[in-house]
Amino acid sequence: MTSSSVGKGIAISGMFFMLGLCFGSLSSRMATIKDGLQLSDGVFGSALFAMSAGVVLSLPVSGWMIAKLGSRNVGVTAILANAVLLSLVPLASSVYQLAALLFVSGFSYSAVNVSNNTQASLSEALIGKTELPFFHGIWGLAGFVGAGFGALMIGQDFALSTHFGVISVIAFLAALACWRFLHDQPGAERVGRAFTMPDRRLFNYGLIVFFSMACEGIMYDWSVVYFQDVVSAERQLVGVGFMVFMGAMTVGRLLLNRVADRFGTRSTLQWSGGLALIGMVTTIAYPSLLASIIGFCLVGLGICTVIPLVAGAAARSSSMAPSSAIAAVLTIGFLGTLIGPPLIGFLSEAFGLRYAFGACVVLAIGIILRAGKIPWQAPSVV
Repeated sequence: MTSSSVGKGIAISGMFFMLGLCFGSLSSRMATIKDGLQLSDGVFGSALFAMSAGVVLSLPVSGWMIAKLGSRNVGVTAILANAVLLSLVPLASSVYQLAALLFVSGFSYSAVNVSNNTQASLSEALIGKTELPFFHGIWGLAGFVGAGFGALMIGQDFALSTHFGVISVIAFLAALACWRFLHDQPGAERVGRAFTMPDRRLFNYGLIVFFSMACEGIMYDWSVVYFQDVVSAERQLVGVGFMVFMGAMTVGRLLLNRVADRFGTRSTLQWSGGLALIGMVTTIAYPSLLASIIGFCLVGLGICTVIPLVAGAAARSSSMAPSSAIAAVLTIGFLGTLIGPPLIGFLSEAFGLRYAFGACVVLAIGIILRAGKIPWQAPSVV
């Protein structure tokens, strides 16, 4: 590995870290934002939906922009915008201003996300090894750092404007430092069409991500409630399932690069779905504290590889530009985060929360079945 490729890897890691840091910081202070504007749960939920809408609507536009302008230019510009928007959130004086800021923040977040995945796919092509899971692990690690720093800011009673101002300055300066080291390969990024309907293979990848992100969204929004209402964990332990799931996701992404190189994308995704299936069946069948912790850990280890592996595979599409292919797949996938969590609420009303989590079993089976549709390729033995 050359010093140039190492420098690019560090720069790409920095971009993923800054994106996760901004995301984790914003997430850690949602209660502060809600209380500061004195919003009801329903009104605040509407503002959060504006952010999700910005994420989804940005994806196809981001893919097109990157194919035209390059992932380095779009990614750095978008992370600078994301940092500025974060610093403006404390200044929102109404739910309408907050929703507008969150919408644009979600829009810029997607642009950075697609750009980062495009940069990582260029690194994979350069060195001939799987790297996307590691970079996504850096994002997860940064999310933990952002959330932990947010908890410290809350504990020390720092103003929201001070907290977000510090994070914004760090992200802004780091992004500028990363710019010169990122890949600048417009020829490689403009191969294929910038905007077109995904072909059958890309649509299949999108379905795999849809199943994965629906399950992931359910774990984000319902894991604490599951441990509280179904596992009946003590008050200080209701968050342990979410922590174990997130920890398994992060560690798995940081350490499992070689698995895909050794066994291939199709087999790795099938095993990923299998781990998620075993984990969810375990926690539904035996909703004790220990069994559920093990189950949530297996779900995290299963889900962790899906998005980075599919993003890397999509970037190798012969019918679309890499950024547009990644955006097309993620657009389908992000719909899962919009559908999955509300679905659990409806199913819980009808069958109870324990059995509502059976939806994750179905989603895991969907990953296994759709992964089986991926053409087999000889894996690299490393």
